[in-house]
Amino acid sequence: MPVFRTASLRRSLVALLLSGALLAGATACNDDKKDTGSAASASASAEQQKFAKTRFVANAGLAAGATYQWIIKPYRDGKFKQGADGRKFALVKAGLAGAFTYNRLKAAVNNAKGDELLSKAVAPLSAGIDSLKDLGTKLRKGEASDADIGSFEKVINSVKDAGKSAGAEVKDQVPSASQLSGG
Repeated sequence: MPVFRTASLRRSLVALLLSGALLAGATACNDDKKDTGSAASASASAEQQKFAKTRFVANAGLAAGATYQWIIKPYRDGKFKQGADGRKFALVKAGLAGAFTYNRLKAAVNNAKGDELLSKAVAPLSAGIDSLKDLGTKLRKGEASDADIGSFEKVINSVKDAGKSAGAEVKDQVPSASQLSGG
């Protein structure tokens, strides 16, 4: 029994130390934000730019992966056709993927603002991304047409091309089910 108590005590101590470290880190981060000096703002700007491409690639990659996996591929396989086996489930997943894709593309455009070259490359795509807003609902209801599916594919390819031209190559990343459902 003493071994069990020691292990439990050890876990409690580790949890306490980690909580303290997280609290100290959060406090330190908040103190940095209060500094209004030009060095702090230049540092924040440099860090924002440093991670802008990385965040853009991650968000655009998830959007591309969701679009291909749950919209384009099932559509080409005939899963959305009346009477198709598993149609309802495929339409629900496509609807979730459509909303997820729109959300991730908006985030990617926002991320691109942190990098001058990427921002210029992505700026013309905002209208195309906005046009996807209601397509998730159309997909879920089974009302999407060939043109709607083509819109998803066209916007994703345009975002990938814009990223590549700015040195931020986007590769498809299929999101997990919990990411797709917003969990």
